Amino acid sequence: MVTTWPPNFPIFQEGVVQFAKDIELMSGGRLKVKVYAGGQLVPPLQAFEAVSQGTVQMGHGAAYYWAGKVPAAQFMSAVPFGMTAKGVNAWFYSGGGLELWRELYKPFNVVPFPAGNSGVQMGGWFNKKIESVEDLKGLKMRIPGLGGKVLAKAGGTPILLAGGEIYTALERGTIDATEWVGPFHDNRLGLYRAAKYYYYPGWHEPGTALELIVNGKAWAQLPEDLQKIVEVAARSINQWTLSKFEALNIKALRELKEEHHVKVLAFPPSVLKELKRLTQVALDEEAAKDASFKKVYEAYKQFQADHAAWNAISDDAYSKALQ
Repeated sequence: MVTTWPPNFPIFQEGVVQFAKDIELMSGGRLKVKVYAGGQLVPPLQAFEAVSQGTVQMGHGAAYYWAGKVPAAQFMSAVPFGMTAKGVNAWFYSGGGLELWRELYKPFNVVPFPAGNSGVQMGGWFNKKIESVEDLKGLKMRIPGLGGKVLAKAGGTPILLAGGEIYTALERGTIDATEWVGPFHDNRLGLYRAAKYYYYPGWHEPGTALELIVNGKAWAQLPEDLQKIVEVAARSINQWTLSKFEALNIKALRELKEEHHVKVLAFPPSVLKELKRLTQVALDEEAAKDASFKKVYEAYKQFQADHAAWNAISDDAYSKALQ
């Protein structure tokens, strides 16, 4: 099993290692998984290709890394102004999302499973205040996926950088801003030493799903009971990852504010409103170019609308009652 994560990367790679241990334990040693971090066996962003070709049997990463091969895969990781982890998991497991996901990957001989979620991410680190959409024009920001396409429409310049390159680029001014994950990972990376302002919410990644991918031939060769063990272990790590993020982000945010005196700011409503409008434009443009993207987009959009109607009188209403 190869991953897109660095060795010993907290939560992400840590979760994959736990996943492998769970499988071996539950199978009584009948199924063993040897985990390789990104770059140890294949380059991180070639994990999908390695699984597809059968070079390895399994992989772990995020679906938007394969957008060049499967544009619609981005809906299976993060959608700007999309659903949070609660809605994403409901769509995957009970709303038809996983079936669409498997349909997308079938031509590549890959079987996907949800296997982690970061929850709502932060909006990013900036070296100047963002008070209007004009402040995004000319801004060089490390931001991947559909969020990058939206930033470009706002006049910014999206830049793709690996995690290990982010701090140096921000410190040296090669980029003006960056998003990474959330308080826990951002704090560990020391981004507070390279930027003044920490913005929320993570409009570009409100509930980023991670994925387990399995070579189709290898999957078909597993007996039914071992298939079920892999499936259950993936569900377990999906829940564990989100819970870990929620717990560790609490402590890290407090540390960033109280010990490092980080200025945590909200994006102005006018900025979020314009970014949301540009998201619609970007998604419509992508749908016009790719039939599979359009199909998944329409299904995602319908489920999000239905989920929002329920959310309005459940979670949202409860949150307002607490204010």
